[in-house]
This record gives sequence, structure tokens and C-alpha cells, in this order.
Amino acid sequence: MLRRRPSLIVFDLDGTLVDSAPDLAHSIDAMLTRLGRPPAGEGRVRGWIGHGMPMLVKRALTGEQWPVAEPEGFADALALYMDIYGANLSRRTRLYAGARDCLERLRARGYRLACVTNKHSRFTRDLLEQLGVAGYFEVLASGDQFQHHKPHPEPLLKTAERLGVEPAQALMVGDSLADAEAARAAGFMFVAVPYGYHGGAGVAALAPDAVVENLAELPELVDAAPALSP
Repeated sequence: MLRRRPSLIVFDLDGTLVDSAPDLAHSIDAMLTRLGRPPAGEGRVRGWIGHGMPMLVKRALTGEQWPVAEPEGFADALALYMDIYGANLSRRTRLYAGARDCLERLRARGYRLACVTNKHSRFTRDLLEQLGVAGYFEVLASGDQFQHHKPHPEPLLKTAERLGVEPAQALMVGDSLADAEAARAAGFMFVAVPYGYHGGAGVAALAPDAVVENLAELPELVDAAPALSP
């Protein structure tokens, strides 16, 4: 059970609301092929998602989870990848089961909703619009719009500030360690989903306040939390 009922609920995008790995992997493999390299495959790419597109491309070029140096040809590879991905935003990407129902019920119950992602702003709104859910969110915040991205708390804190909500009254819903660390550093509550892109870490390693197996469970979870004192 959550320690208090939030007034703002912030969702991560990739791995939480949408399974975008098939399109991300297709785009990475197409980039690698055009560069004369062997494809990585969706299984490996799933383990690379979660720290923004520049890191994804660096991982694909080096095969390393945490590349120390910028690989040769990185800038050109990133530009190529973004062009390919821009043409493949929602060809294979789908909302997770329960996501649309969750957003609809939360909005109907008066909760304020935002999406904070490390995805580039060039793609965030377009993807959510193509999937028909952009209109549920008051704020769409992307990694390139801030000096720092998750796991740094800046995107969450700036989003709460923009909406006039105290961090203690906000909840982050995510799938990754980056989401969990950002939420804790920002003073948000944190609910984890057990699917998504954990980078090999189980959901227990995220130390969430609660876990929902399906996002359709979230409205009841937040409604059951103690209301804020007037």
C-alpha cells in the first residue's frame, strides 16, 4: 500500500506504458547493417534500453553496457539511427495490456498525469499520438529537454514544479533502476511494473513502494492509499 494518495502520477514510457523494444531493435539492427556490422538482435537490445538514445547507440557500437569512451563514428551512427527510428516509431510498438484502461480511469478520477521519459522529444509526442494516448498527459517531458536525464531527479522535479505539485505528493510509475533512483532522489513514491527493461535486475532490486503486475491495477492501488490531510 502507498503511504499517501498522490495528486500527480508520472509514467515512464518505454518498458512501462509501451513495449517499444521491437522497433528500437529493428532500428538498431538496420543501423548496424548499414554500417557494415552484424545485427545485435532484439534480445540484446532489450538489455540496452533505458538510458536514452545516445547510450543505446553507444552500447550497440561497442557491445558494452557502460562504454567508457565515445566510439568512433558515434555522431554519424546516432544521426542514422534517429532517422531510421523516426520511420519506425509504432510499426511494432504496442501499449502494454491495461495501459489505456489505466490512463482512462485515472483521468476520470481526477488524477493529474505526466509522462517523463529519457526518449528524445523528437519521438515522444509522435509515438504517444500514434498510439492514441498523448491526450491523457498534462506534461510530456523528454530526456533532451533537461540538463540531466533519469536516474537524475531533475526531470521529475521540474515536472512537479511545472504542475505546482510538491514532490511528496507525486508518484512515479516505472520499470527500471533509472526510474527507481530518480523517484527516490526526487522524493516521489515509486510503483514498479515487473515487465519492461530492467537491464537484468529483478523488480525486487528496485525497492518499490508497491508493484502492479498490470497497469489496470494502479487506479485501485492509488485510491486505496490514505488521502492527504486538508
